[in-house]
Amino acid sequence: MKTLLLGSCMVLMVGCVNKAPKPDNPYYAPVQMPSFETPKPINGAIYQASTSRDIYSDGRAHRVGDIITINLTERTQSSKQSSTSLDKSTNVNLNAPTVMGSPVTIGGRELSAGLSSNSAFDGDSSSDMSNRLTGNITATIHEIYPNGVMLVRGEKWLTLNQGDEYIRISGLVRPQDIAADNSLDSTRLADARITYSGTGATSDVNVMGWLGRFFISALMPF
Repeated sequence: MKTLLLGSCMVLMVGCVNKAPKPDNPYYAPVQMPSFETPKPINGAIYQASTSRDIYSDGRAHRVGDIITINLTERTQSSKQSSTSLDKSTNVNLNAPTVMGSPVTIGGRELSAGLSSNSAFDGDSSSDMSNRLTGNITATIHEIYPNGVMLVRGEKWLTLNQGDEYIRISGLVRPQDIAADNSLDSTRLADARITYSGTGATSDVNVMGWLGRFFISALMPF
């Protein structure tokens, strides 16, 4: 029975391990516009509406399906330190009771008692974390809100010799924050979601196993 229970717990914990992500996630896929039309054949006229370009346009992305390059310039740093010290001391003395002016005794000894206790606690903790992400990724505009803000999403996958690395990004962009070269710093993204990770042997060796996570989790009573 113990073996069966242990085996069931192990199967349950293995099932809780997150599955590795895969490329071509529909959520980050480019917008497929059914209204896109193939260019009509040239009929000899000077102006062709299907292939015309606005000479006053600056090339910035402004329509659903347009692409925009996002420069990853993320850097975070945090530091925290705390210290706690507690000390408590208690002393209680009970004098011997008296009867008719004489102390009560048992076996020739007076009935007196005393109690003392002392407790102390010292705690000290510190935490320091720093993260940095640089690079770039090109995403597409998926939606334009009534106030002009644009929702952009995209992903990039790199296949290396020992696995894959990927970057996924989504967020809201203001048209006035887009530079003349159709680029944007990631710090300008509102409600940003940026993921950088990998799959394969190189990524697996940097992940703690489920059994090791169990022994340092809150479920471990010792």
